[in-house]
Amino acid sequence: MTQAHSSIWSDLQGVAFTQGYVNAGGVRTRFLHSGDKSKPALVFLHGTGGHAEAYVRNLAAHGEHFSTWAVDMLGHGYTDKPDYDYEVPKYVAHLADFFDAVGIKTAALSGESLGGWVASHFAVTHPSRVTKLVLNTAGGDRIDMEALGRIRAMTMAAVEDPSWERLKGRLEFLMYDKTLVHDDLIAGRQRIYAAPGMTTAMAHVLSMHTPEARQKYALTTEQWASIKQPTLVLWTSHDPTAKVEVGEKLASMIPGAKLVVMQDCGHWPQFEDAPTFNRIHLDFLKG
Repeated sequence: MTQAHSSIWSDLQGVAFTQGYVNAGGVRTRFLHSGDKSKPALVFLHGTGGHAEAYVRNLAAHGEHFSTWAVDMLGHGYTDKPDYDYEVPKYVAHLADFFDAVGIKTAALSGESLGGWVASHFAVTHPSRVTKLVLNTAGGDRIDMEALGRIRAMTMAAVEDPSWERLKGRLEFLMYDKTLVHDDLIAGRQRIYAAPGMTTAMAHVLSMHTPEARQKYALTTEQWASIKQPTLVLWTSHDPTAKVEVGEKLASMIPGAKLVVMQDCGHWPQFEDAPTFNRIHLDFLKG
């Protein structure tokens, strides 16, 4: 039997979704949306150098139960790239502006990598606007410094020379099963990385990828303890940025947090094993 062709569009075929843009505090911001807007809101936040397509395999399942938004974060994807460093307070302010722009009063937040770091800060600074919190291989000060340097070097190289092989390698870094990096995923990111001004924008993105920035914007023990929203810490057996013990430590710092470790996945479990991720994620959000 011939193997089925994998593409972003094949993941979205049959899914009732929209792509759109809103003005979020002066920043033209792109999103993908699925589900009835009268349902409780859920916002997905991607990782460093990523974009909303990180969640194409999750929109259908979550759209059945939630007004589901996957956002191109500040300076990422097809969202505007203002000329300043994208540090945590800027991401948090932009997310609040996005909430306001699309009429979200409260939402469940699910962030992967950098998105998890931003989501945790948002939960601390805007507690009344977050109903539940999911930290998916979340970034922050816990990332291995060697991995931090590797991500910075690989990402900047991919923007300065957005060749097929460089983009393929950058995406394969995210996956335990490298064969999941299909041509359409590479081509989609290549188009974003080759856009005018992206080299400058990526330098702003990577301002958070230094040991100094990691320490400056690390949540304190007291801040982690202040998170009162039900929280799921979702880690993986083969995350390339931090071991399972890091996820265990993070979960222990948040009152009542639940830890789940997905097997045979790297840094993108929502994409690598979407059926398992969707089941775990929805069980938590609906529970």
